[in-house]
Amino acid sequence: MNPLLDFSGLPRFAEIKPEHVTPAVDELLARNRELTRQLLADSSEPTWSSFVQPFENANEHLSRAWGQVGHLNMVMNSPELREVYNANLPKVTQYYAELSQNLALFQKYKAIHQGKDYASLSTAQKKILENELRDFRLGGAELPEEKKARFMSIQETHSEVTSKFSDNLLDATNAYICVIENERELAGIPADERQVAADAAKEAGKQGWLFTLKAPSYGPVMQYADNRALRERMYRAYTARASEQLSEGSKIDWDNTPLMSQILALRAEEAHMLGFANYAELSLASKMADTPQQVSAFLLELAQRARPFAEQDLHELRVFAAQMDLNDLQAWDIAYVSEKLRQQRYAFSEQEVKQYFPEDAVLAGLFGLVEKLFGLSIKLSSAPVWHESVRFFDIHDAKSELLGQFYIDLYARASKRGGAWMDDAIGRRNTAKGIQTPVAYLNCNFASPLGGKPAQFTHDEVITLFHEFGHGLHHLLTLVEELGVSGINGVEWDAVELPSQFMENFCWEWDVLQGMTRHAESKEKLPRALFDKMIAAKNFQSGLQTLRQIEFSLFDLRLHSEYNAEKQTVQQLLDDVRREVAVLIPPPFNRFQNSFSHIFAGGYAAGYYSYKWAEVLSADAYSLFEENGVLNPAIGAHFREQILAVGGSRGAMDSFRAFRGREPSIDALLRHNGLVEAL
Repeated sequence: MNPLLDFSGLPRFAEIKPEHVTPAVDELLARNRELTRQLLADSSEPTWSSFVQPFENANEHLSRAWGQVGHLNMVMNSPELREVYNANLPKVTQYYAELSQNLALFQKYKAIHQGKDYASLSTAQKKILENELRDFRLGGAELPEEKKARFMSIQETHSEVTSKFSDNLLDATNAYICVIENERELAGIPADERQVAADAAKEAGKQGWLFTLKAPSYGPVMQYADNRALRERMYRAYTARASEQLSEGSKIDWDNTPLMSQILALRAEEAHMLGFANYAELSLASKMADTPQQVSAFLLELAQRARPFAEQDLHELRVFAAQMDLNDLQAWDIAYVSEKLRQQRYAFSEQEVKQYFPEDAVLAGLFGLVEKLFGLSIKLSSAPVWHESVRFFDIHDAKSELLGQFYIDLYARASKRGGAWMDDAIGRRNTAKGIQTPVAYLNCNFASPLGGKPAQFTHDEVITLFHEFGHGLHHLLTLVEELGVSGINGVEWDAVELPSQFMENFCWEWDVLQGMTRHAESKEKLPRALFDKMIAAKNFQSGLQTLRQIEFSLFDLRLHSEYNAEKQTVQQLLDDVRREVAVLIPPPFNRFQNSFSHIFAGGYAAGYYSYKWAEVLSADAYSLFEENGVLNPAIGAHFREQILAVGGSRGAMDSFRAFRGREPSIDALLRHNGLVEAL
């Protein structure tokens, strides 16, 4: 049996091969189209059980099968898999576009919404109907027939082009290597990072030390290498990825510049066809924020509050750089000088802290925290996996009932896209066989273990892990039994970061870190004196970091609300945004936008502001823990009940109010980021 057509349990990753994809997709699409035809041919009044449930069952099977293919394409990319993924992507996209434009389907949903049985539906079922009616309108169901073909063509082309954007970035990142043969040129880079580079060179059949543009390799060079020429070389290569600024090993057909223009044009055309002034308005139709103007005002207010702190950060950096005889501070010096300044001011280095965060201790501490806060039990389990380093866990409640399961894939590799993310494998729902257990993928890109010892994480990587686990908890701890709004499903995009950013706060708590640290050599726990230095340094350059996020968010918002290709280029718009809000301007050759996959190949188009928007919610939610004890199980239970358990079954603002007892306030965010003047 084709493993992609088996929905009886967990994905059969050990058996899935590229040749399984096309037959599975074709069969599922044929099944679903036939079911749709039958449901529409039924002249009886549609009900939830006679219409929505069978329709949802069929689409869930397609979603799960295609989800496994998409997941493998991101974590075990190969030429064969990429080819078959890209060959089937248009077919899947076309199917969903057909559904969203199907006026007869839309009428069936409206009939249920207006029918005599509507009052007896659950809150979750009513919310699903509301979302479906909205999505039909946004999907073009009400368009005139003569416009539907073009609308569908837009969807198909958009999915192909965004996939190509992602492929180009992965290829350009993988293509570049920097081999250093003289160890004197590696001065300043920590010994363990040099060993990783030496191992990489040996594996590639090279002499010396090999560095790449993947984060675990690129980051330490930029942060620690005394060799300024090496930093510049790596920076130029990194910021040229997938652009016309070809770096060593790159190909011109990996240039994402024309793809960005095509993506923006397609989105603008889609929005205009649906009656929106721009794509940002279309994007916000399903988010918490109401208008692009509201989002812009929020970002500019935050920029105004952060700017004095950012200017002070930059002034301090330049003064310190001058003391190091770097009077012409350049972009490739920023991370290096910042680390030196941090070490001088707070008398510790990121490398020193890293020695206290071995993987096994970090995972044990993370699991112990959520077990205490939310009344859970997390145990190592077994399942077919896509790579030998992947592990699988079960989550049980206090009554030993299985709540959810998750895969964790922590390490970077050439076949894996960069960054960190959570994705759902299976959603919680009520089926004929009982409650379906939700399953999640948790993916990071950390350095692999070295020399038989556990992998060691920087504190920033620990924060990243907690962040993704927060997304996982949102998916796994839902109690909603209707798939469309269980877990993260149906949650407004600009609120979906609330649980993830909320979890980050615990990485700064002494009582939490005590339980998740062990020095690589001495085996001692993190000393209080070092922790106090970390706290003192917590908001080091937070003004600069905040403005950087606002720069990205405003760039995204204006690309999708104001951009006019006839009047300016994408680069010129980005330059305008930087002149308005940034204090640290990258060099002219920097092509950041060509690797901004969040908005060009992810789900964040006209939504990158969500990180800051949700950070207001998460910081304010965490302040209730600060007021009542950060490890307070009662407050943890309240958070689980009002935020995590309800998923998308009610509006995110309603869930926030239910938890916090009031509207959100920006004050906690400013305080957490040190963006308030000391009294």
